[in-house]
Amino acid sequence: MRIGIVCPYSLSVPGGVQGQALGFARALRSLGHDARVLGPTDGPPPEPGVASVGASVRFESNGSVSPMAASRAVAARTLEWLRTFAPDVLHLHEPMVPGPTHAALLGAEPPMVATFHASGGHPAYRRLRRVAVRAAERLTLRVAVSEEARATAEEALGGTYVLLPNGVDVEAYAKATPMPTERPAVFFCGRHEPRKGLEVLLKAWECLDGDAELWVAGDGPETERLRARAGARVRWLGRVTEAEKASRLRSATVFCAPSLGQESFGIVLLEAMAAGTPVVASDIPGYRQVARADHEEALLVPPGDVEALAGALRRLLDDPALRERIALRGEQRAAEFSLHRLAERYLDVYAAAVDLRR
Repeated sequence: MRIGIVCPYSLSVPGGVQGQALGFARALRSLGHDARVLGPTDGPPPEPGVASVGASVRFESNGSVSPMAASRAVAARTLEWLRTFAPDVLHLHEPMVPGPTHAALLGAEPPMVATFHASGGHPAYRRLRRVAVRAAERLTLRVAVSEEARATAEEALGGTYVLLPNGVDVEAYAKATPMPTERPAVFFCGRHEPRKGLEVLLKAWECLDGDAELWVAGDGPETERLRARAGARVRWLGRVTEAEKASRLRSATVFCAPSLGQESFGIVLLEAMAAGTPVVASDIPGYRQVARADHEEALLVPPGDVEALAGALRRLLDDPALRERIALRGEQRAAEFSLHRLAERYLDVYAAAVDLRR
């Protein structure tokens, strides 16, 4: 089967949707299908099987800044790629986001499966509600990655949604080479913006004694301010490659995801779990899709609660047996979200979409 996967965000920039599109295509190819990805890139395509619609521009979106590309030229390149590749089925990630996914939605002829990732009300839904509802009627089947994402899409667009979670390349994280470390480390990886909760983590870190080190990866609008007020034992890494992220996840003592909300799914939690690293995360709906507190797959704390976050980090740093138990449960949980397993489930959705179109 020829499968065209379209992503609205720059495939050169690490991100949840981009990682799903690229990893999912690799999983489909390993199963013998011709899966190709189209989206913006900033520079050469990041890997084989990727075609570019051009460079991205950063737009404020859903409490974050998204690297997107939307213009007549992007639409023309999208339609030309569709004509040349002629996919049997088209898989659109976030089809309402302006750019190649929306161009494909409006101009493509093959059966179309759409995956909705956003939760908490996406600006594309609010600004273009009437147009978006009509455009969504062109979709053959709709998928949401979580209950929160489904509720957001249902409220904005109506329709019926199959619930399929995001996936993780378990092997890539489980077999990554650990980075040598001299002392225990807590790892944060994410954009430095309010909703990711980095400021909460830095305040919690000031409450902790000992020789552990906090690794902070990523950047964003709050980087300069937070660096200026950060205390001791914090190493600022800047943006890291996917390979370095996997390596640091393998070597970290604890991974921390202190987001305050607007997370439809905890893919970064799954990556840490697959790497065998115990997780401390905010107790928010998107993360509870992945880390179930009653199964001891992570330590969950109220979002924004500095004292609770410091206490959870202290527990894991001080208790090797607890770390080992949570890491093992996390590895078992991550295996349930294997990209290969998810690809097999999507193949059934594609087949159903093709049958419906017939």
